[in-house]
Amino acid sequence: MKSDTGRKTKMVVEVNSEVGVLEGVILHTPGPEVEKMTPENAERALYSDILNLSVARQEYAELEGVLNKITTTFQVKELLEDTLKDEGVKRDLVEEICEAENASEYLRYLLSLSEADLAEQLIEGVPIQRKSLTDYLSPERFALRPLHNFFFTRDASVSFGNNVLINKMATPVRARESLIMETIFNHSSMVYGDTINPARKRHLPTSLKSEGGDLLIASENILLFGMGARSNTLGIDFLIEHIKHTGESKHIIIQELPLTPESFIHLDMVFTLLDIDKCMVYEPVILKQNNLKTLHIDISNGQVKIWEEDNLIDSLRRLGMEVEPVFCGDNKDEWVQEREQWHSGANFFAFAPGKLIGYERNTSTISALNNAGFEVLEAGDVISGKKNVEEYRRCVVTMEGSELARGGGGCRCMTMPVRRKPVDWPNN
Repeated sequence: MKSDTGRKTKMVVEVNSEVGVLEGVILHTPGPEVEKMTPENAERALYSDILNLSVARQEYAELEGVLNKITTTFQVKELLEDTLKDEGVKRDLVEEICEAENASEYLRYLLSLSEADLAEQLIEGVPIQRKSLTDYLSPERFALRPLHNFFFTRDASVSFGNNVLINKMATPVRARESLIMETIFNHSSMVYGDTINPARKRHLPTSLKSEGGDLLIASENILLFGMGARSNTLGIDFLIEHIKHTGESKHIIIQELPLTPESFIHLDMVFTLLDIDKCMVYEPVILKQNNLKTLHIDISNGQVKIWEEDNLIDSLRRLGMEVEPVFCGDNKDEWVQEREQWHSGANFFAFAPGKLIGYERNTSTISALNNAGFEVLEAGDVISGKKNVEEYRRCVVTMEGSELARGGGGCRCMTMPVRRKPVDWPNN
């Protein structure tokens, strides 16, 4: 089902699992902002190398093509254009961006643009106008830098229940992504969710940080949160306080992550849920003996209790989620495990219970999934109609990912679910 930008009713956020049948998802096809990266600014843009845009877009077309076939997809740029039609919303967003990025002299220029041109420049970057000596001599090329990472739509915002957590990103270079997603969910005519934004709470420490790759919605009552380089205790405490004040009862399982290497930046790089009873695990971080803590937080009746657990999977089992691990890189050769985890081998996206999409380059991981009962389908066959995912109880759709994986993320990173159907849990 392709994106219907002409729909008359908004899709309201409702996400209570990682595996429920996907009804709507936000994507952002990599564009010229990726090509505006240089070797000099790649590290600042959080890349270790520059990407080949033409190859990245060919690969991304497989992800988008599969999802267009099975669900409703939205594009960030189209949602932003729609939102900017409201002159008040447009002014508020542009003023906040210009103030945050010390570009107030560009305010009038940006407000003069059409919504389409403005959406493009807010994502692809606004070149410096060399009208002063300071600007003429500036080593910077852009007054507003391109958003090189925006095709990882999971990071800036994440849906849980009817809420959207607007994340306070670990690096300032990505802050504009969060502002754009907050504006979309607050004002778009196509999607809506109750936004929660720690950046709006002036009393909170500026060092607070959280990103969407660290938050997994195991079930309506169980959240998983990675604690490491991109999300810290302050970011998790913010979510705890929010839940406390709603009066809801929830369990949050915290998994501490290594601060290095960079492939461990988010929880979903070492653990993802695949079905109601299956999960993908990078064994050395999640299950082997190490110094990484697994903490269980019980929030009920406005009270918080915290204790330590043996590991993430045992903690889930104690809460009634009997999940069996499939091992990233299989579990036979540590070198293979490390290699495939580095290239997002644990980062699968479930679009229905037991139905996944991920990179085909991680051959040992795909083989492990096949041995666990997941039929292996090629993205091209699904897009062409040669294969129908509805005919399989469990399947993994494999897509090209040689170039996209170099950006530091996989299929879960590149998808931001808006709505999922409820899951028929065992014993319900």
